[in-house]
Amino acid sequence: MLVRRGTQILLHDMRHAVLPELPLASGRRADLITMSEKGEIWIIEIKTSIEDFRVDRKWPEYRLHCDRLFFATHKDVPLDIFPEECGLFLSDGYGAHMIREAPEHRLAPATRKSVTLNFSRAAAQRLMLAEWANGKQLAADDI
Repeated sequence: MLVRRGTQILLHDMRHAVLPELPLASGRRADLITMSEKGEIWIIEIKTSIEDFRVDRKWPEYRLHCDRLFFATHKDVPLDIFPEECGLFLSDGYGAHMIREAPEHRLAPATRKSVTLNFSRAAAQRLMLAEWANGKQLAADDI
């Protein structure tokens, strides 16, 4: 949870809209998915141990749903285990640093539309559920 939180803080500071745990059309679930002010879509796969990375071989499939693919981890995981063809964040729970930029692989227009629609619908649904749970309406200034 600390890796996620620190990475979310950095991405928010970078003016990305961030959603955790978004189901994708492939049936996979993105740990974090973001949308930049320019509409660029990033997926961040969080890994908290060497074993977590080694047993997970589904991460290449995330490329089909984003413009850039990153890993995020913490200081106790060796950074050299992560593939060079992906970006990399190092997080401590209070923030994060981008260690390596991810190469761009632009989504096809139809895929971009599908991912953007999924992102926006999930964000709207979560906002409504947060309002219901909180018992008060959230204004634009609250977000």
